[in-house]
Amino acid sequence: MATAKPVLFSGNSNRGLAKEIAQKMGLHVGKSLVTTFANEESRVEIHENVRGADAFVVQSICKQPDLGRSVNDSLMEMLLMSDALRRASASRITAVIPYYGYAKQDKKTKGREPISAKLVANLLTTVGVQRIVTVDLHAAQIQGFFDDPVDNLTASYILANYLINTKKLRGAGTVVVSPDAGGVARAEAFARKLQTSVAIVFKRRPKPDVNEVSEVVGEMEGKVAIIIDDMISTGGTLVKAAEALIARGATSVITCATHGIFADKAAQKLIDSPIDEIIVTNTIPVPAEICGDKIKVLSVAPMIADAIRRIGANRSVSELYSEQEEALERNQMDSETPLFDLPPMAEPEPVGLAH
Repeated sequence: MATAKPVLFSGNSNRGLAKEIAQKMGLHVGKSLVTTFANEESRVEIHENVRGADAFVVQSICKQPDLGRSVNDSLMEMLLMSDALRRASASRITAVIPYYGYAKQDKKTKGREPISAKLVANLLTTVGVQRIVTVDLHAAQIQGFFDDPVDNLTASYILANYLINTKKLRGAGTVVVSPDAGGVARAEAFARKLQTSVAIVFKRRPKPDVNEVSEVVGEMEGKVAIIIDDMISTGGTLVKAAEALIARGATSVITCATHGIFADKAAQKLIDSPIDEIIVTNTIPVPAEICGDKIKVLSVAPMIADAIRRIGANRSVSELYSEQEEALERNQMDSETPLFDLPPMAEPEPVGLAH
């Protein structure tokens, strides 16, 4: 049976990534209007026929500083676009959410609190979203907040490939560091890719977004410490962790994270810190003015494009990583071989240019 034609739409929060994904797939971003009314309510219009189409909406739930819009505005754009596509008779709607906002609020830590990550899941389901594609959820259990399929992709192969092939970091001279006890599983998985050991920074959190380092467990002396986390928000934890690691004998500190939020003055704080390099991806747009020698941005577009193609063709998404895993195990991964790269789709649908 023939599959529905794929169409790709984007809100305003991460149009650059959406265009890159479309280019990798041999498509264009669909025609739409995503703006505000005079009273600042979000306004969405779909400007092309999507009847029977397999629709993918790319939108990170993050701030839009260039437009002066908030995380909530990004969420509302996603909901309105999905609702518009459903009412226009798209055959399936997949929300491609590179950064899933509100993910840190995945449980109640005290009485009379909402579980905001679950509420976002409910809202997406209500407007007709039938599948979620996201990258490195802050809490993996958020996948269980949906009854529909969730593809929680990981940027760890992209980060590992950069460290191995560009920075030439692997093996005994390195140590992967978890910045807290909750990230140990992530650090262990990343350490296996780099064939190295794991260390842990224990911290206590006297209040939200404020952390204090209490202890470092693991051998640091004479090694390059690679801190791995899912996101960089205020940067305070990373700076304190880096100072503690250097005090324990680390020769240098590199930080890797999927999501570069860089809240408040975090970017400058990190640039001024003992950290030698901060590596993030473009799940959230990173302002060009802070990118440079110290802050490096890698693209997740090839990975997401590959996942979308597999979904559209009813192929396994989990197999997306198998070749990269095998290459790591054989120690044959090289920077000349693109990660998750596929040839353009044959005879792509001409779905127009973005408004």
